[in-house]
Amino acid sequence: MSDLSFELPDGARVAVTVTTLLNGGYAGRSQDDVAAHVRELAELGVPAPSETPSLYPVAPYLAQQTGEVAVQHDRTSGEAEWALVVTDDDLLLTVACDHTDRALEVHGVAWSKQAGPDVLGRGAWRLEEVADRIDEVELTAWADGVEIQVGTLAELLAPAYWVEVLRARDLLRPGTVLLSGTIPMREGVNQFAERWRVELRDPATGRAIDCAYSVRTLPAAIG
Repeated sequence: MSDLSFELPDGARVAVTVTTLLNGGYAGRSQDDVAAHVRELAELGVPAPSETPSLYPVAPYLAQQTGEVAVQHDRTSGEAEWALVVTDDDLLLTVACDHTDRALEVHGVAWSKQAGPDVLGRGAWRLEEVADRIDEVELTAWADGVEIQVGTLAELLAPAYWVEVLRARDLLRPGTVLLSGTIPMREGVNQFAERWRVELRDPATGRAIDCAYSVRTLPAAIG
């Protein structure tokens, strides 16, 4: 399990012990575009999912609020996402970066999700307070200070969709955290960066939540 804490816009703090961590995948709003993306990945050797959108259970301790991610090699990268956090009283929305092992991804997406943490922001919004304008919320990521992903939540399946998925599976309970899946990366930007930053911004209020971390390669193994 993992203990997280979020600050809300009114100054309240909410503590959450993560008991269930889930990563959405192939979760674009347009499933025609998703199908095209699956074909592109297949050409790179990434196995196609048996179903889209996909949902990958991840070890709960991988939900982290950290400023540093340790990796085993130089073929890892983040993904800009939003996260849904189920608390005792509310559904919270925050920013997240799913740090993924790209070398392992070709052997299985589910395996690659277990090789790096899901880094979450320290701020959050109550989902009900932004639900009526959720598609306008902006999602942006920078790799080594260069903008690598930019879009809005309209590109992804909405939180309301995933709420119903969780409810149907009896997972809409305190301690569940679900990441949304990501938006496309810009071509020509180095994704194997040493620094990642992801931001959610609500243009209606000007409020933003971010998470940022550096990437540190572990020493070489002996034996």
